Amino acid sequence: MLATLHRYLPVLAWARGYNRQLLGSDLIAALIVTVMLIPQSLAYAMLAGMPAQMGLYASILPLLIYALLGTSRTLSVGPVAVASLMTAAAVGKAVEAGYTDAVGAAIALALLSGLILIVMGLLRFGFFANFLSHPVVAGFITASGLIIALSQLKHILGIEAHGENIVDLGLSLFRHLQQINPPTLAIGAGALAFLFWARSGLKAILIGAGLSPYSAATLARTAPVFVVLVTTLAAYLLDLGDRGVALVGEIPRGLPSLQLPAFSVDLWSSLAGSALLISIIGYVESVSVGKTLAAKRRQRIDPDQELIGLGGANVGSAVCAGFPVTGGFSRSIVNFDAGAETQAASIFTALGIALAALFLTPLLYYLPKATLAATIIVAVLSLVDFSILRQAWRYSTSDFIGLVITIAVTLLLGVERGVLSGVLASIALHLYKTSRPHIAIVGNVGGTEHFRNVLRHKVITHPEIISLRVDESLYFANAAYLEDTIYALLAENRDARHVVLMCSAVNEIDLSALETLEAVNQRLTELQLSFNLSEVKGPVMDCLARTRFLQRLNGQVFLTQHQAIEALKETLECTGNDPQAQDTAAGEYKPPGQKESTSGKTKPDQIR
Repeated sequence: MLATLHRYLPVLAWARGYNRQLLGSDLIAALIVTVMLIPQSLAYAMLAGMPAQMGLYASILPLLIYALLGTSRTLSVGPVAVASLMTAAAVGKAVEAGYTDAVGAAIALALLSGLILIVMGLLRFGFFANFLSHPVVAGFITASGLIIALSQLKHILGIEAHGENIVDLGLSLFRHLQQINPPTLAIGAGALAFLFWARSGLKAILIGAGLSPYSAATLARTAPVFVVLVTTLAAYLLDLGDRGVALVGEIPRGLPSLQLPAFSVDLWSSLAGSALLISIIGYVESVSVGKTLAAKRRQRIDPDQELIGLGGANVGSAVCAGFPVTGGFSRSIVNFDAGAETQAASIFTALGIALAALFLTPLLYYLPKATLAATIIVAVLSLVDFSILRQAWRYSTSDFIGLVITIAVTLLLGVERGVLSGVLASIALHLYKTSRPHIAIVGNVGGTEHFRNVLRHKVITHPEIISLRVDESLYFANAAYLEDTIYALLAENRDARHVVLMCSAVNEIDLSALETLEAVNQRLTELQLSFNLSEVKGPVMDCLARTRFLQRLNGQVFLTQHQAIEALKETLECTGNDPQAQDTAAGEYKPPGQKESTSGKTKPDQIR
């Protein structure tokens, strides 16, 4: 019972040894992250197409709930760029379908995402994220970053523009270029220039002024706060609102009332697919960040419990009138670098955001939307990484193809189709690769018992023995390919008398592949050729032992490839003897638990 409680409430692990030293570190980190999150939360609410206060709401209760349920001690949960973009796309579709309450749709989306994540966590579906390969995720984030940056140019230019992909956005921006508002452009361009410069140049200047590298880096990360203060003051003093500059306007003061969104079958069914995609993408991003930060301190996270923690955070966001949230890369890095030791830092951050919602919102009335757009653009462009294209091209053609497909579909058709295409491309390419496994003809490296590819090494082979190694588990998609390869080799080599399949890389043989091996064995028997296996792993042998394949096998199962070749060579030298009747030192396989009565034969636990 106690172990179960600790599993579902990781807070018990770090709270037990909490002390004054940890409190000091967490308070400092919370202060820094709070200052960073206030403008960021407002910006991501704007990106999601939601009222500004919803960004603050989504940064309070989710942080508290994840602190109780999450296993990462430094992951900071809240609104993030990609999830906000996906929220905008999903809510936009719901509005087009006739649902007029966009805010209600965003809240329902958060609740659905939370419930999906919790169910996946309870079912221990943490492995589900593995269906998204790193190139696919990198390509999706890169393409999404470009779409987000382009979508925010309308706020920088002070014009109208709409679209869910790069083509529609680009055309819309081009059509409205004549409507550019000069004061808005001045605010936006100035904020962009300063923020880009601050990322690379401000830290060096602060160090030159005498600050420590840590203090300089911390102050450099607060550059968005400085931009918010300066542009808000400028908008107030210069009456920029009257000159066409779009302002955040009045933000309701106080905290939201806690309530669940109204249930609507039509709305929930229309949002279900988007909620699933947001859940998976958010989970992959969170787990990636969480694992990276945990490894730096020799800690670990529980992927299944992370599903529950993130699910609880999204349910909390829905309850307090927020939109979908996940673990953010930039805020988590800041939290980590600022010295956060436990999730108490997130609790203190949530309290700081709550105080801002209670007392600071009137001060944000004159905040230009161009400033928020600039913070978004600078943040998301740091996620754009085209070097992955060159790396994938050099390393793996299939990964490169999946990456290009993901980027192209995301840019041209939108984020949801992009991530779906990435998943499908990953699965399709994996099936294609494994359906044509690497199969090598192997020979003996002189003076050793090692067998290597004849195309890569100088080895000894025997014309009467076809010795091949398959470098993949055998299953329905590649069984026929192996069968065709064996028959092709037999057709090329009329002198062959034995076939040895080296299975050192085979971790599994499914029923379809087993039937193929039985067919090969039958065909070779008819041709008076022996079919042999070597280096079969124990779990695979356990499965084979539960069938009649081993009894029907006209050859033998050898412990090593070397033993197989030596035994078959002796058979060839004994003219007039039936090769299948030869007694070799390879022994026979017996399932675990059975004793071997003949000395010198292989013990079951040696077959791996």
